[in-house]
Amino acid sequence: MTVIEPEIPVPTLLDLYRTMWRIRAFEDAAELASQGGVAAFGQAVGEQVAVRGPLHLSTGQEAVAAGVCAHLRSTDYLTSTHRGHGHTLAKGADPERMLHELFGKASGYCGGRGGSMHIADFSVGMLGANGVVAAGIPIAVGAAQSIRIRGVDAIAVSFFGDGAINRGPFAEGLNWAAAFQLPMLFVCENNQWSATTKTGALSAGEGAAARARAHGVPALEVDGNDVEAVYRAARTLVAELRAGAGPRLLHARTYRFKGHVSVDPAAYRDAAELQAALEDDPLLRTRQRLLARGVPATQLDAVMHAARDEIATALASAAAAPWPDAQAAFEQVQDQGAGTWR
Repeated sequence: MTVIEPEIPVPTLLDLYRTMWRIRAFEDAAELASQGGVAAFGQAVGEQVAVRGPLHLSTGQEAVAAGVCAHLRSTDYLTSTHRGHGHTLAKGADPERMLHELFGKASGYCGGRGGSMHIADFSVGMLGANGVVAAGIPIAVGAAQSIRIRGVDAIAVSFFGDGAINRGPFAEGLNWAAAFQLPMLFVCENNQWSATTKTGALSAGEGAAARARAHGVPALEVDGNDVEAVYRAARTLVAELRAGAGPRLLHARTYRFKGHVSVDPAAYRDAAELQAALEDDPLLRTRQRLLARGVPATQLDAVMHAARDEIATALASAAAAPWPDAQAAFEQVQDQGAGTWR
């Protein structure tokens, strides 16, 4: 009997599964902390913890971040969205410093100033999440332009949602990247909702891929809940970029399980639609494939528990970390003046 080996080796798929679980565990912990939970995943943190303000969670979209970022180097540049925890983790950022930032602590990536929507880690090429829809696109295109000018071996990637394709920076970014044939990968993470409105109700035409092709940018469309499909498509596009073929776009269709923000019950969604999405959980899909390929359930359970334990430890660390000194409020601002109120 001839056995056809899967295109993606089991160890690689396991690595992707591990990344996806780290993202899921982080989002679950962040959601708990935003609700003032006192414990995470069974580990007491010793004090009332809280992330002040709502969070934009990427729960359910883990396969896109994992499948794309698996092909990126620390020297590649990346920009994200207001829903950027998963991209930041998959690019190599430290979940402990990320949670410190969410808590507003001095030891966070931005000293507690940026919070959830503005995490950046230049050491791994993460140029920042962004609270403005589509605003990360021109930043990444600018990074791609700098790569071209400096002649370095790197690419730039920008994640954005389906709502962003109706914003000017998307068309401007496509045009600039195509005109100058930049090493730029556009990744449309299509979760089907623009805040609280169905994207299909306000987006004309055939979507991100069609708009990219209209600018002369080749595009691939993929099931964003299938981490193998995302991995293969991103592998192809990234290889073309590194070979100097010019910009590319990946359109990944997925679904966000949570509301627009962590305090949004999303009652505007059809219950059957949500249930169908939950049954198509990318983590469950990947688990089933790994089981079918002979990976023991105990090994997969261990991946889940390791991710949860890692994030629980980071959550406890964030809760115990010191607050910024009050004087820090006057640092890293545009104009400090004389340091007095006017």
